Order: sequence, then C-alpha cells, then structure tokens
Amino acid sequence: MSYLSVDHLTKIYPSLEPGAKKGDTFTVFENVHFSIEKGEFVSMIGHSGCGKSTLLNIMAGFDDATKGGIILDGRETNSPGLDRMVVFQNFALMPWTTAYENVAIAVRQSHKDWSKAEVREWTMKYLKMMNLEAAANRRPSMLSGGMRQRVGLARAFAAEPKILLLDEPFAQIDALTRGSIQEELLRMWEATNSTVFMVTHDVDEAILLSDRIAMMSNGPNAELAQIVDINLPRPRVRADLIDDPRYNELRNSILKFLVTGKSAEKKTECGEPESLLKAI
Repeated sequence: MSYLSVDHLTKIYPSLEPGAKKGDTFTVFENVHFSIEKGEFVSMIGHSGCGKSTLLNIMAGFDDATKGGIILDGRETNSPGLDRMVVFQNFALMPWTTAYENVAIAVRQSHKDWSKAEVREWTMKYLKMMNLEAAANRRPSMLSGGMRQRVGLARAFAAEPKILLLDEPFAQIDALTRGSIQEELLRMWEATNSTVFMVTHDVDEAILLSDRIAMMSNGPNAELAQIVDINLPRPRVRADLIDDPRYNELRNSILKFLVTGKSAEKKTECGEPESLLKAI
C-alpha cells in the first residue's frame, strides 16, 4: 500500500451561475486518483480553476470530498491534524508574536510531553536550518516576505508531519528571493526525508523540486490527465539545470501540455515517437 493515496476524489459544488436552478451543480474535478510514496516530493500543476488548491485542502482536512477519500499511512483521514502541515502562499503567521514563537507553538503541540528546554532546542534547530537564527525574536511585521515564508516552512518541518502540503508557497515572493528559498526547501527536505505535496503554477519550480509532477486538465470537470517522472539527478542546482538538455525537454513537454493539452513527443532510436509524459 502506498504511503498516501488520493482515492478517486470528486468535488462538486452547488452552481452559483446566473439562472442556475435548485439542484444544479458545478464539478471542480472528478475521479482524481494517485499515490505518493514516503519521502517523495510530488507537485501538481495546472491552470487556475482546475482544482489544485481545492484538492490540497481536502488532503489537509479543510474541505470534504464529494466522492472518494484520502488514505494516509494506512488510515483514512478527513479532518485537520498535525500529521499534515500546510504552508500557505499568504504566510499565515501569528502577527502578535515572534518568529521563534510561531515555530515553537507547533513544536509544543506535536510534542506535548517535552520540557521547555527540549522545545527551545528543537525550535532553534529548524530556525537555523532556514537561516533565521538572528531573526528569532522579531515579529512578522519586521521580516521580509521571504523571511516570513521561511518561518512558515520551519514551523511546518519542525512539527514532523507525515506529509507537508505546500499551496503555492512562493507565489508572493520576488523571483530572486524565491530561488534561494527553493534551494533551502530542497536542503530541508533532503535532511529530514519528509514527504511533500506541492501545488504550483511554476513549471521551473516544479521540475527543480519534484520527483514527479501531476498534470491537471483544465477545469471545470478537471481530471488528472498525466504524470511525469523527473529523472534528473540530485542534488539539483538551478544554474546547472539550465544547460541540461533533459531539463529543457521536460520543461518544453510540460509547457506544451499546459498550452495544448497534448504532450510533446521525441523520436526514439528506431524513429518512433515516444511521449515524454506518462499517462495515468
């Protein structure tokens, strides 16, 4: 059995369209089915409206599926819990307290039997891993957007969840800062052997970070159309990937799928076309 299974999820809302009749519905996505192995980094990409964030909210327990379910580590889950930590794009920090306390509160909830010293040691460990030791006593209003998101990542990892859910975590961060935080996220993930599911619009980000990328068709009535294995060696460095022909093939294939809904093809040695993407 897979570590996490998204088991044939469908999400349907009542229709709010002008002129809609009682009982009319709107299907966001239907019959979405895939699995994630322990320690794997999987991203989901697709156009706005395909239900990526809705699916992540169902995985987190913030929303209910109309059909199907989520199985995590052998148990069905349908409500929020510390076994699933979410990092949002809007930072979601408590503004009235410090960076240290924003992380420590998750540590206390995850390890209720720990002493103050143990909580402090664990909290500072993760702040240091995100290069935030000097900012531990600052409130979020005194931090840049990039530093706030580092606090959010430190808090999520420090709780040691079974799976970390990232909802476009770098969308509000400038491009230069985004690159450095992505590399820090990679180092944190590799150091902790965490399991990660990330929603993103950024193809380059998805390729840099992921083991696999799930591709959603356009909504409404979106489906999980294809998935691509990212067989690029780790550790990955953005500057090195730019000149790697395998990276450019993958990037072009994913972009073509997003634009046309069809995967790019390459020629095999015998001259036959072979899709770079693997159908689900």
